[in-house]
Amino acid sequence: MGAVTLRVGNLDAMIAYYRDAVTLTLLSHDGPVAVLGRGTTPIVILQHAPELAAAEPRAAGLFHTAILFDTQAQLAAAVYSVGTKHPGTFTGSADHLVSQAFYFTDPEGNGIELYWDRDRSEWSWKHGQIEMATLYVDPNAFITEHLTEQGLSDPSAGHAVVGHVHLSVGDVATAREFYVNRLGFESTAEMGGSALFVSAGGYHHHMAMNTWNSAGSGKRRLALGLGQVEIVLPTSDDLGQLGERMAHYGVQTSNDGQVLGFDDPWANQIRVRTA
Repeated sequence: MGAVTLRVGNLDAMIAYYRDAVTLTLLSHDGPVAVLGRGTTPIVILQHAPELAAAEPRAAGLFHTAILFDTQAQLAAAVYSVGTKHPGTFTGSADHLVSQAFYFTDPEGNGIELYWDRDRSEWSWKHGQIEMATLYVDPNAFITEHLTEQGLSDPSAGHAVVGHVHLSVGDVATAREFYVNRLGFESTAEMGGSALFVSAGGYHHHMAMNTWNSAGSGKRRLALGLGQVEIVLPTSDDLGQLGERMAHYGVQTSNDGQVLGFDDPWANQIRVRTA
């Protein structure tokens, strides 16, 4: 997964939140666009769009951007940073068996997951589906156990990437048809008829779609919140094959030779490029 683009109303406040609380680095700031990430890897792109209204509460769009940290120590540093600087934005935590995760909502209502993966050898698969759960994690105990002196002094050190992107959609059947049958992800888990998890290459999930807040929603109107989701493929051949798949299914795309763009059934913008 590549960077997630957010349309924001208050660019300065959002830069401060993702930089000072979430512990990302401001990689560039060119007029109305700010790019934050780790090292040279963009994670969140903020586009200033003060003319737009907030998204409707039950509209399709972003459920959360999930930022994956290499170690529990790096995750603890970020969780401690957000918890001390913006404690009111913490919304929960969970052990999902495959990962440990902490959840927040940024100042403009965009969901964020900060997480760490257990080694793949510890994951359990059954009939092609990953076994996940939602078990309680005490955030204070996690911080006490894993926060280091280095994490306190330099919380933005270490590698992080977008691990997965979770969307709010109108219904799971349509999401499966688009993201599995057309786009080509593999289904890795389902929660009744309310959530679908998909991935490539045996990961627990690169994307997820749920109807918990958005059941029955139609196409999004232009609003603050999710701008676009970026997917990164290994080679230009992969990109070409995806373009052929989408054409076969009659999905309208844009293609400049570098980036393949299209919308999902709820007008969530997807952009696919090569590594």
